Amino acid sequence: MTDTPDPARFRHVRDWVFDLDNTLYPHHTNLFSQIDERMTAYVSELLTLPREQARKLQKELYREYGTTLAGLIARHAIDSDDFLRKVHDIDYSWVKPDPALGEAIKALPGRKFIFTNGDRGHAERTATQLGILDNFEDIFDIVAADLVPKPAQAPYDRFLALHRIVGSDAAMFEDLAANLVVPKAVGMTTVLIVPRNFEPTFSEIWERDPKFDDAVDFVTDDLAGFLGGLTEAIA
Repeated sequence: MTDTPDPARFRHVRDWVFDLDNTLYPHHTNLFSQIDERMTAYVSELLTLPREQARKLQKELYREYGTTLAGLIARHAIDSDDFLRKVHDIDYSWVKPDPALGEAIKALPGRKFIFTNGDRGHAERTATQLGILDNFEDIFDIVAADLVPKPAQAPYDRFLALHRIVGSDAAMFEDLAANLVVPKAVGMTTVLIVPRNFEPTFSEIWERDPKFDDAVDFVTDDLAGFLGGLTEAIA
């Protein structure tokens, strides 16, 4: 499932912003499941809770605060460095190199960035496994965002100011429509990444919430193919 990229909507773009997890690598890679399990284990150990209770609390924190980390800081004043180190101690071999994606990103005109709610080390290791790390100008991570996660306004403002990005000159690629609300509001062209072979109607999009529909300009389950179609047209 791929919306045909309209080159006219991207010819002006000079800053290309990519989320990391389930965006730069496909959802079926399932890498985030390892992080998810480690977050549950962290909550369980921290609060001496059985796994089932720890997982329920973890999801509650995610819904209320945007990330488990933000919730644990707010409620339990944890050490963020300790949390990030432990939950990203995972097996990155699950991620397979993607030469086509690397070539497609390299061919885009202008600067490319990773903007993630994870930390820099996780982004670097993942992008290295994909074979695409050298294509990026910088990685804006949760530490650079002062531990405030997307979709809050503050990390976007911080990111745009740091790199002197004008929204109307940028495009953003994300797997969560909620995280495209602010980019759309500041003028970015937005692309939602959904799992491979996802059934085609927009009403069935993964984790869809109708109130975010207007934040999404394009939808694709093939990032490399989508970008390749663009670079052929705008090069």
